[in-house]
Amino acid sequence: MGRAAVYRFLDEGGRVVAADLNEINGLALMAEVANEGRASQVRFIRADVASEPDVTAMIAEAEHAFGRLDIVCNNAGIGGAFGSITDLEVDDWDETFSVLVRGVFLGTKHAVRQMRAQGGGGSIINTASVAGLSGGAGPVAYSAAKAAVINLTKSTALELANDRIRVNAICPGLINTPLANQGRRTDSFQDAADRMQPWPDIGQPDDIAHAMVFLASDESAFITGEAIVVDGGLTAAGPSAGRQTTTSPSGWVGMNRGTTGNRPTVRRRA
Repeated sequence: MGRAAVYRFLDEGGRVVAADLNEINGLALMAEVANEGRASQVRFIRADVASEPDVTAMIAEAEHAFGRLDIVCNNAGIGGAFGSITDLEVDDWDETFSVLVRGVFLGTKHAVRQMRAQGGGGSIINTASVAGLSGGAGPVAYSAAKAAVINLTKSTALELANDRIRVNAICPGLINTPLANQGRRTDSFQDAADRMQPWPDIGQPDDIAHAMVFLASDESAFITGEAIVVDGGLTAAGPSAGRQTTTSPSGWVGMNRGTTGNRPTVRRRA
């Protein structure tokens, strides 16, 4: 979703600082952009969003490279801890919240400092999830973290309204990303989508990127403090959709670190 967002903002004439813990992915993105002749519009910085110095450097890079900061997308994510609540490791729980919640907090904190220094105004967009809207739509740690992101979005929107800094969240449903499909074939992922959502097409990263661009634009100038659901009708389907969602692999406990480049940890339930 982050890669798709970079391209959508470039298509709108934006200048982008892309940040990722996985430097290999970031450098691959830069090579792609350079091949298209748009390297001058993009910078890459390796960043751990749970590290305050890394986030500070990320924000400073935008001001240094392009002169100002107007939009921040707090999008970094991992699958996080999974398994029964009685089997979860405390360290895995903390790592999940460090990336999914602490990362949004730090991105917002330092974005606001820069935006205020410029005289105010801006748009902050946080990636939450439909898992944060109810129980049963994701592993317990992931769901709790995404619920925290939604509330943090609403709370900071109230605080920052007088600065004309808008804060909104996007709640994706089942989106075909490496984190979500976990290597499954497209037809297998389509089967999963068919079971859970009314809309017949698989959600794509561009669907989220389009929503990000809208929330960054003047067309959403009167929207703040909202959690915009982009899920092919999954939540509209009601409780039956939740019952069909697999929250974690049965009998297994561990930590899904997604596309960070760090290995997952998995063990059988004791």
